[in-house]
Amino acid sequence: MTLLRPTIKLLAAGFTLLSGCSLAPKYQRPAAPVAATYPLDASTASTPAAVPAADLAWQQFFGDARLRGIIQLALENNRDLRVAALNVERVRAIYGIQRSVLIPSLDATGDAVRQRTPATLSPTGQPVTGSVYEVGLQIPSYEIDFFGRVMSLRNQVLHQYLATEEARRSAQIALISAVARQYLAALAADEQLAVARQTLRAAEQSYDLNQQSFEGGVTSELDLRTAEGQREAVRASVAALEQRAAQLANGLVLLVGSPLPTDLPAAGSLATQAIVEDLPPGLPADLLARRPDVRAAEEVLQAANANIGVARAAFFPSIKLTAFGGSASTELSGLFESGSGRWSFAPSITLPIFAGGRNKAQLDVAWIEQRIEIAQYEQAIQNAFREVADALAVRSIIGRTIAAQQARVNAARRRYELTQQRFDAGVDPYLTVLLAQQEQFAAEQSLIDARLARLANLTALYSALGGGWQNDTPTAQP
Repeated sequence: MTLLRPTIKLLAAGFTLLSGCSLAPKYQRPAAPVAATYPLDASTASTPAAVPAADLAWQQFFGDARLRGIIQLALENNRDLRVAALNVERVRAIYGIQRSVLIPSLDATGDAVRQRTPATLSPTGQPVTGSVYEVGLQIPSYEIDFFGRVMSLRNQVLHQYLATEEARRSAQIALISAVARQYLAALAADEQLAVARQTLRAAEQSYDLNQQSFEGGVTSELDLRTAEGQREAVRASVAALEQRAAQLANGLVLLVGSPLPTDLPAAGSLATQAIVEDLPPGLPADLLARRPDVRAAEEVLQAANANIGVARAAFFPSIKLTAFGGSASTELSGLFESGSGRWSFAPSITLPIFAGGRNKAQLDVAWIEQRIEIAQYEQAIQNAFREVADALAVRSIIGRTIAAQQARVNAARRRYELTQQRFDAGVDPYLTVLLAQQEQFAAEQSLIDARLARLANLTALYSALGGGWQNDTPTAQP
């Protein structure tokens, strides 16, 4: 007996070492197929104290209290985000199932068998009817993971679970960005509608004055019909903007997943939106850690890498153990009597010899799937790089665009005032007033579009840099 103990210890140590082996290739992160820096103008550089977007909670990025309330409702009620969260829970449960395979399971069993042996098969030449009762603890078929097959399967599911978690974070970023852009577009539509209605009132007043002048014989019918055409054109614009505002409101409700409550804070204007502008872009390499969609693609790549270990292990023997310990008796009353103990220990080994090339084909598939995931991972990096680069390009020039549009509005307003005065004095025809009014209307609409583009670009840059998946307390101030 003393000689067996060292042998048992050596066998146990050998099992431990062998069960830790893995045939999966060592994972190496592919090189990022993008430039080392963004094609960025120096004027867009951020201050050293600026907080990276991925570390900035969305409650801190958006300063509009109404927008924050709507985003919170969307995070609670949006169905796409709910499905993404449920997918995380589903894969987490699958991982728990796969992880449990590494540990032998223990079952309590109870069997009762009553059978009859005919005389032709009985050793005594007489028919025999007997019973066997058995109770005990059983270890079902347990695979000793000598070549890391079970470990690779567990790692594969683990990386799939982590990928779904990153996908849920990416879905949250996309939802917050979509809600913010929809909300800002709705504000822009309301402001453009207000400008159109104000222009319509001015057009109606001009039409009334022209009609009075025409009836008094002061102006021609041409001026009257020109004023009438302008009034109807602006009225059509009002109708179109009312339709657009209603559609944007409906789209916002769909994103939120529920009707907007009436107790939300009042909406602000585009000009008063408090959104963090100082977002440091960092380096493209930072996206590998800050973008959940890039991290999700890498987790899927690592899952494919682990699958190669599963395919490689199919070429090696599979060893399984089955054990039982308990009590057995021909009588139910004798199950727990002295001398009724029963045990069994049944190891088995399966060595693949000929499989018609199936194992080789499965290994080829695993390698090809890994190369596919490498390409998709690199594509995710390239998409992230372009989104950031595009947002930075807009940020570098949008200020000049807004300044130019504001100057255009000021000039158009002054032109309209001057042409109106010259028309009232009888110097110019009404056509000059009409052209000036059309220019002012178009300039004010374009200024609103430029302000919307600026805010939408900041939102896009925030999400492109990986911001939006972290939450803060609902009372956080920007």
